Amino acid sequence: MIVGIIIAVVVVLLDLFVIVTYNGLVRTRNRIDNAFSQIAVQLKRRHDLIPNLVETVKGYAEHERGVFEAVTQARANAINAEEGPPGAQAQAENVLSGALKSLFAVAEAYPDLKANENFLNLQEELTSTEDKIAYSRQFYNDSVLGYNNKIQSVPANLLAGMFNFTPREYFEGDPGEQGPVAVQF
Repeated sequence: MIVGIIIAVVVVLLDLFVIVTYNGLVRTRNRIDNAFSQIAVQLKRRHDLIPNLVETVKGYAEHERGVFEAVTQARANAINAEEGPPGAQAQAENVLSGALKSLFAVAEAYPDLKANENFLNLQEELTSTEDKIAYSRQFYNDSVLGYNNKIQSVPANLLAGMFNFTPREYFEGDPGEQGPVAVQF
């Protein structure tokens, strides 16, 4: 009788362990998916702001066609990369960041543009969006770190392997990037 109770308690404890561990892995995986969708929201906002910014600058600097084409192409590539893995998307976004730096460098050469209210508003919106993107990337990567640690640590790794929980990829920025884009006027 006592042996039967002990076996029943062990079985119940194992079942509880499996349920709690599995639900924790699912919650963490869903947090990563949510964090990645937040990055996508901010990147969409960034992509939507860029044409307005380009058109505003273009009115002042019509002969800087190469810069506008580079920004437009980098934006298109970043939008196309949205369906790919985080690494490919991060690379496309890093190219776009570089193109935006060139656009702001062109804008510096035009004093009237620097005082233009539309340009200033767009620049502020883009700066705010860049900050939100940086925060979203950090939150996503922190979530990926926690998830990857969880699925690789004993004893959760046993369940992770059985239920096909696989490591997630980080959303990495440009390794040469030393912080936010600094625009001086």
